[in-house]
Amino acid sequence: MPTRLNPYLSFRNNAREAMEFYKDVFGGELNIGTFAEFQASQDPSEDPLVMHAQLDTPTGLTLMASDTPQRMDYTPGNTFSISLSGGDDAELRGYWEKLSEGGTVTMPLNTAIWGDTFGMCTDKFGVQWLVNIAGPKQ
Repeated sequence: MPTRLNPYLSFRNNAREAMEFYKDVFGGELNIGTFAEFQASQDPSEDPLVMHAQLDTPTGLTLMASDTPQRMDYTPGNTFSISLSGGDDAELRGYWEKLSEGGTVTMPLNTAIWGDTFGMCTDKFGVQWLVNIAGPKQ
């Protein structure tokens, strides 16, 4: 099995909602386990929180996430983005439309100086996305 690099997102009390949203965007199979199911709660209020969620999409993407318990530091920030790139225009535009809905478009999806179609947005959960659709081959 080859080594894979998978984004792992942290949320505060809304990981389930976020991952269900991403399932609507990308499709695929979503598996969610709570702190209670893993017998990992240190406080009963943690029981329903997501300890681990994994979305595996039909196109081979994997996205993971969890809730951060109140006892742990949680500082949302802008130190990372998730990049989606490829040549399937319809697929990537579909992702763009769904991810940007209810969020903020920071750079509209347009032709970039390198010839591809590129855009940036922050979804309604505060996650930053970069979408690059390959242009015609030179």
